[in-house]
Amino acid sequence: MTKVLVNGQCQDHLPVADRAVQYGDGVFTTIKVENGKPQLAARHYTRLKHGLLQLNISYPDFAALETEVDSLADDIGQGVLKVLISRGQGGRGYQAPSSPKPLRILSVHDIPEHYAQWQDAGIRLGLSQHTLACQPQLAGIKHLNRLEQVLVKQETTEPEVDDVLVCDTQGMMVECSASNLFWQSNGIWYTPDLSEAGVDGVMRQHLLARFRDKGIMVNQVAAPPCVLKCAQAVFICNSLMGMVPVTRFQSTAYDIKKVKQLSREML
Repeated sequence: MTKVLVNGQCQDHLPVADRAVQYGDGVFTTIKVENGKPQLAARHYTRLKHGLLQLNISYPDFAALETEVDSLADDIGQGVLKVLISRGQGGRGYQAPSSPKPLRILSVHDIPEHYAQWQDAGIRLGLSQHTLACQPQLAGIKHLNRLEQVLVKQETTEPEVDDVLVCDTQGMMVECSASNLFWQSNGIWYTPDLSEAGVDGVMRQHLLARFRDKGIMVNQVAAPPCVLKCAQAVFICNSLMGMVPVTRFQSTAYDIKKVKQLSREML
């Protein structure tokens, strides 16, 4: 059974009245652990805090959270820590309680085995039939309402694709089923603008900072998927998979050597 800590205590259940269960009222993040150390931890904590602020959830106990993360990371050595913070119980319907008692949940998982293969061989990318709603108040944060991603993920079981690209309701590219997107065209790097929809991934943030350190501009743009037909290199990324080159998007093929070289320089 997966190890789970709820407010620091080992248990395998949650109150049915918790707002994470009732309404998806909270935020989460998944942290890669290598050699007993949580990777990009500061960025994960910053994004959690930003998400909580956007949802108006007051959570003062980050010191306890960070201590638990460090302790669990040291215990498992290699793997994944999922950190979830719920608003807690109470309130009348959608109305939040006036004095909420947030709940923190930490769980331990394995890194998906196929990520190493993806990094080496690359992936085939399709286009999702589903779209993401434009909602600036929730854009960027990793909140618990992930039904859009549940629907999108069902499309990745098709034999001709490994993952799918998702657009918003305006037809602009946002992200993939569980990762962010970058592409290079005419020597210039781009990534979708996430001010209307999508998750501002921790690895995306890290790579944007690394690009800046190297003096390389990355344009954050609203662009339709047809621009990828002219791209020379495409990759997806998240905090667990790192950088994964795209070998093909629909009928357009890419050379993955550039992305693999870039990955060695950036990570």
